[in-house]
Amino acid sequence: MSWIFFTFLAAFSQSWRNAFQNQLSKTLNVSGVTLARFLWASPLALLYLIALYQWQPAAMPTFTGYSWFFLIAAAIMQIVATALMVLLFKQNNFAIGAGLAKSEAPVAAFLGVLFFGTSLTFLGWVGVLLGGIAVLILSCPKGFRGISLNTAALGLACSTAFALTSLWIREASLSLSLPFPHRAAWVLFIVILLQTLLLTGYLLIKDRNTLKQMFSKPKLVVMTSLASFIGSFGWFSAMSLQTVPYVKTLGQVEIFFTMLVSYFYLKESIPKKDIFALVLVACAAVLVMWQ
Repeated sequence: MSWIFFTFLAAFSQSWRNAFQNQLSKTLNVSGVTLARFLWASPLALLYLIALYQWQPAAMPTFTGYSWFFLIAAAIMQIVATALMVLLFKQNNFAIGAGLAKSEAPVAAFLGVLFFGTSLTFLGWVGVLLGGIAVLILSCPKGFRGISLNTAALGLACSTAFALTSLWIREASLSLSLPFPHRAAWVLFIVILLQTLLLTGYLLIKDRNTLKQMFSKPKLVVMTSLASFIGSFGWFSAMSLQTVPYVKTLGQVEIFFTMLVSYFYLKESIPKKDIFALVLVACAAVLVMWQ
């Protein structure tokens, strides 16, 4: 049941990462906020990989074309997903933006079953659907008619991008003939490194001013990268051990952490009706843990 611990760790860390990114989005453009997620996370991922091999020696991985396809695809898609989430933050308040993006669990379930050979139990499907309903409630503060078509489309695109990222990360991990946690550590390092190189190269060519702005806020950028690394470490580890829909459904406990961060750190109010949604999230979490 290690995947449960890793998922809770990821959800808690990601709620803080989203809060830091929300703060950065007030002064940085989408590219800068997205890069802040990866910039200092790749050195941390390398240090973790080295420490892991020192603690528990294992063989070096053999990367096939199959592996590289999923690694590169996951790296690019996560950049797209993060950029879409930053745009969501600009559409609504922090809790609603994060809530819309968390609808990736049911999306991952359907995509996984259709294209990746994922199988879910009956209780697993019930848990996934309950989590999806909870996300819809949280994403519609004024009822389903209150959410704009543009925000809904952006939320669906964001959740789909995150779902594909997760599915491809799991496929990349399973393609490596290594024990856990080594295969997860390699995927973590390579994906984050690719993302850092791609975004830094883009900004060096197209927008050097954003890079300068980022280094004017070193503390917030470092905190974003640190929270992102811990969160990615948790997600990558959990998805190496368990199917993506279960991990992402349990990961919706992030909504609870997000609300706490939103209320105490960002000073945003939380509607009372969201308590019902949190109860649904709790039920969904119990179902996928006990399926």
